[in-house]
Amino acid sequence: MNAGICRTWGKVLTAMVTPFDAQGRLDLDAAQRLAHWLAAHGSDGLVLAATTGEASTLDDDERCDLVRAVCEAVTVPVIAGTGSNDTRHSVALTERAQGLGAAGVIAVSPYYNRPPQAGIEAHFRAMAAATDLPVMLYDVPLRTGRRIAQEVLLRLLREVPNIVAFKDATGDPPAAAALLAEAGEHFDLYSGDDPYTLPLLAVGAVGIVGTSTHWTGPQFRRMFEAFERGDLRTAREINARLQPSFRYVNSDDCVFPMAIKAMLRTLGQEVGQCRAPLPPAPPDTEDRAREVWAQLQD
Repeated sequence: MNAGICRTWGKVLTAMVTPFDAQGRLDLDAAQRLAHWLAAHGSDGLVLAATTGEASTLDDDERCDLVRAVCEAVTVPVIAGTGSNDTRHSVALTERAQGLGAAGVIAVSPYYNRPPQAGIEAHFRAMAAATDLPVMLYDVPLRTGRRIAQEVLLRLLREVPNIVAFKDATGDPPAAAALLAEAGEHFDLYSGDDPYTLPLLAVGAVGIVGTSTHWTGPQFRRMFEAFERGDLRTAREINARLQPSFRYVNSDDCVFPMAIKAMLRTLGQEVGQCRAPLPPAPPDTEDRAREVWAQLQD
């Protein structure tokens, strides 16, 4: 397989928010409606119960109920978030995902504990051994406090058959290029940070696990198509139009799930508020969301 040719789940994967009702309970009906809407508006696949899905506030049964319900509602691939900072817990979640209809699992590097590289590698090997499903590794050092070493990634990608993808949120395209140069035939590289998608396409990424893709899926699809046919000017123009969405989706006072849910509410999707410790979005967030949406339509 050549780098840049996706073989697994598609190009535009959306890290879906988790809907809650007015009492803060998991709203599976709303989750199914949202999943169906995303699949109809540019998402090739969905990633559930991960960071944007507020996984740290979901109990294990909620995670499983969410994955099962969404898998029943859509035909696109569903990737289940089964990672935590506890290897034993992560293995148990990964084992449960096998029977829920998921097309794969996403495994985040252990956070807070800041284990050494040997611990990170053992954690991922244990998760992969717990399932026959394909596994996507996820490196987001801003949240975990520890980056996955290049040599660890190379061993995992070469030696563990069902580790087939890597979500890169390191903000380091040169390192991604080096990884693809050494192990490109073994995995699919996905951008894990929306603004880095075009730079990562340039070094061989196949797609995005996105957040703004809740409403920018069609634009990302067109950007990928333009890039693949060698129309770099159009790809750059689309990337430029996406900049307001990138700026909107995360700030010090309104982080990803808060901003995304505000945008979705303006688009008619009832997803509720976030669970504590994430507060309600600032009062002007929905006004800003409408402005961003309007700019995208111009």
